[in-house]
Amino acid sequence: MEARAIAKYIRISPMKVGVVLDLIRNKNVNEAFAILKYTPKDAAEVIEKVLKSAVANAENNNNLDRSRLVVAEAHVGPGPTLKRFKAGPQGRAFRINKRTSHITIVVKERA
Repeated sequence: MEARAIAKYIRISPMKVGVVLDLIRNKNVNEAFAILKYTPKDAAEVIEKVLKSAVANAENNNNLDRSRLVVAEAHVGPGPTLKRFKAGPQGRAFRINKRTSHITIVVKERA
């Protein structure tokens, strides 16, 4: 059995989120929460919320034991990019891409 949680349209670039997801992949849920608590990245706060949601889904919907849960999958995909323009010299404009992310976390019970 597995439980998942998805957060969409998060205003952090997928590359920045991926760095933090690599830290918690294949870890015990309690260990993952400890890692996220002390990771000094903005993405860690959002990922912690998604992980809490996945754990709650596992406990309430699938009756899984929290102490045996492991982060089986953790991946991020690009969401829509907000395209903005910044004034440049001599009447030019420079494009700024404000990227968004879709974060997916799947937890499974360890055998």
